[in-house]
Amino acid sequence: MGFRFQRSLRLAPGLRLNLSKSGVSATLGRPGASVNLSRRGVEGSAGLPGTGLSYRQRVAGRSGISVAGAVLVLVILAVWLLA
Repeated sequence: MGFRFQRSLRLAPGLRLNLSKSGVSATLGRPGASVNLSRRGVEGSAGLPGTGLSYRQRVAGRSGISVAGAVLVLVILAVWLLA
């Protein structure tokens, strides 16, 4: 088992910069809906805060964006803008 490093910096409301041993990423969203941009691609996640239930999916990677991924990103952005 090795050491882990993870740090999250809040740049603005709804925008975080994530630093870890494996690289840097940015997260846009609120509790319950977010989009993460990293060197591995774009991931969307949606969940019910406080319940432990969530859904996460790689939206876009090196091969492009998927239809299900695009729909998930649109839902997350709608929740984020309307909340």
